Amino acid sequence: MNVAFIPVRGGSKSIPLKNIKPICGKPLVYWTVKAACECSYIDKVYVATDSAEICETLQKCCNEVRNDRIFDAFSKLEIIGRSAESASDTAPTEFAMLEFADKYEFDNIVLIQATSPLLTADNLDRGFETFESDDVNSVLSVVRQKRFNWSVDDEGFAHPSNYDVFHRPRRQEFDGYLVENGAFYITSKELLMESKNRVSGNIKAVEMPEETFFEIDEPSDWEIIEGLMRKRLGDRASKLSKNDSCCDNFGSKQKIPEIKMFLTDCDGCLTDAGMYYSPDGDFLKKFNTKDGMGIRLLRERGILVGIVTGENVDINKRRVEKLKIDIYEPGCKDKKGVVERLCKENGIMPENVVFVGDDINDLEAMEYVGYPCTVADGHKSVKAVAKYIANEPGGHGAVREIIDHILGE
Repeated sequence: MNVAFIPVRGGSKSIPLKNIKPICGKPLVYWTVKAACECSYIDKVYVATDSAEICETLQKCCNEVRNDRIFDAFSKLEIIGRSAESASDTAPTEFAMLEFADKYEFDNIVLIQATSPLLTADNLDRGFETFESDDVNSVLSVVRQKRFNWSVDDEGFAHPSNYDVFHRPRRQEFDGYLVENGAFYITSKELLMESKNRVSGNIKAVEMPEETFFEIDEPSDWEIIEGLMRKRLGDRASKLSKNDSCCDNFGSKQKIPEIKMFLTDCDGCLTDAGMYYSPDGDFLKKFNTKDGMGIRLLRERGILVGIVTGENVDINKRRVEKLKIDIYEPGCKDKKGVVERLCKENGIMPENVVFVGDDINDLEAMEYVGYPCTVADGHKSVKAVAKYIANEPGGHGAVREIIDHILGE
């Protein structure tokens, strides 16, 4: 029996709760769980965490996908606890692996790091194929780097470590060197218990693409990897046929009901939630013209469009008039109640309604409708119930992105 072991903890210092911080619309740990569940060689996927919040967020995320019948392989997933000692700042990962091995039965284990979201099932498949070859005891993932390395001696002089300065190789002629990227490590339970180490014995390396060199440890790593992921997922989404349904922002097929009414909050969705004041003290807001075009596309298709907001200010009203929006409900304290009334007045079932929200005051309305959506910088509570999370933050074309997703543009 082959198992995947993904240890995540709630005590990350550089990026607090980074393992459930959304990246490309899903919690960070989701991506490695998805890769592990898709791997044909893995029978069971265990996520070990000391954080109830991580457990709840991941479970909701995966259940949503399973309930929509997008990806049945999440049935492999089991979220388990881990001791506070194994989740401390100083405990090595092997401590958590051995703690797990003492309690669970398996033959072979692949340690997967949640900080490597570019990992794919294909990478893991190749890892196990290598592991099953003759005389191999352990496998680790690597990337090939073609850099010229230098070292400094005791007197401060620099010396090349892996090339001759008088015969500098061209990149295409340079073999380079292999570097651990931390994505995965495979070994047997027997060797893990014996060596107390993630790899031992005869070790082979499986090369992954050069961009997977990056792991998420610092905020700057996050920006780099999210950019790479968006490029990858965008390329995949563009190849899907529109007849195969629309794709959500993490590349899977998403069931979208027939939409008859599109409702959105204003601040934080149509705007960036900023409060701007002119030198004369005038209150200003920043809207995005792309959202305006999206609203026009909805109305051209006969879909009712409305703004349901807690504010009651003239600047919002002017925006509504300019865009010829059908419904304007300002000063709302009970957004769910307003949405319920609008459904009855227009003879529309809640399952045929979109509501775009970004904070906890939108939560009940989002839970009431059939297709709740949010923006990239929405509060974690609304992301937990959203069926689509835009890649863009509020006020930066996020509503247009959601509209395009719904219309299959």
